[in-house]
Amino acid sequence: MKTRTGLAAFLMMTALPLAAGAGEIWVTNEKDDTISVIDIDKLEVVRTIKTGERPRGITFSSDHSRVYICASDSDTVQVMDPATGQVLHDLPSGEDPEQFVLSPDDRHLWIANEDNAVTTVVDVETRQVVAQIDVGIEPEGMAISPDGKIAITTSETTNMAHWIDTATHKVFANTLVDSRPRHAEFTKGGSELWVSSEIGGTVTVFNTADQSEKGKIRFAIKGVNPDLIQPVGFEFTPDEKTAFVALGPSNHVAVVNAETLEVESYILVGRRVWHLAFSPDHSKLFTTNGVSGDVTVIDVATREPVKSIKVGRFPWGAATRP
Repeated sequence: MKTRTGLAAFLMMTALPLAAGAGEIWVTNEKDDTISVIDIDKLEVVRTIKTGERPRGITFSSDHSRVYICASDSDTVQVMDPATGQVLHDLPSGEDPEQFVLSPDDRHLWIANEDNAVTTVVDVETRQVVAQIDVGIEPEGMAISPDGKIAITTSETTNMAHWIDTATHKVFANTLVDSRPRHAEFTKGGSELWVSSEIGGTVTVFNTADQSEKGKIRFAIKGVNPDLIQPVGFEFTPDEKTAFVALGPSNHVAVVNAETLEVESYILVGRRVWHLAFSPDHSKLFTTNGVSGDVTVIDVATREPVKSIKVGRFPWGAATRP
């Protein structure tokens, strides 16, 4: 397999909206308590927006009129107007929200609360907590099926994926994965669930119908200590034939054939790659590199890095705004 190398003014910038139609990548910076907004055409940061303490998870409503931010050390989810960069209000989130997922109907946020071993469900319209569900120790990853019927929480210390019925708010299954699961995603119309395990060094694929294990992806990079190969965030191409997997302190992204579960190649990016986001046309992939404080831009067609963009300190989450 081949390895490819490759606050006055601040506050003023916060209030300036971009021209309509400009595609953006929004990046949360853990140590700066900011979001860096990258213009996809210019491939540069055009806005820096202040947030609560230690922003990590980030997602947009389906119409992109609202952006939700996990301000982990502020113990809240902030709701922001992306056009102005102004925080509209906070949502109750439970302690230390890290990742979350918005239900397909845009009504409920499912939030992993790392410090108190629960998943919190918040109604974004009433701004009320509607459920808190006991899960394993140190929950982190969240996913929801395309039909909105199943939610997944991964727990880092319990090493499980917890399957939750969204109608009853009850856990109906628990499946073991390798050590320290981080990210989860449904694929193929919800028939598969993928879960990355950071310390275990794997991605496990489950059959949603019966929660059985279908396969496991392992990684090996020439010249890189296996202990540094730590899968975290991942994203699929629109046809779901290819998955790009961030491999943490190995400083690489793996390109995986999603049908065969074989690794096709590796792409060298910045230091301590966390999460990924595609441009709206899926021609570019943006990686958040925590230690180097930058974002690597990958050309999806050639699978080559084309640019590094400096952002804030310890970039973590990423989300796309068309």
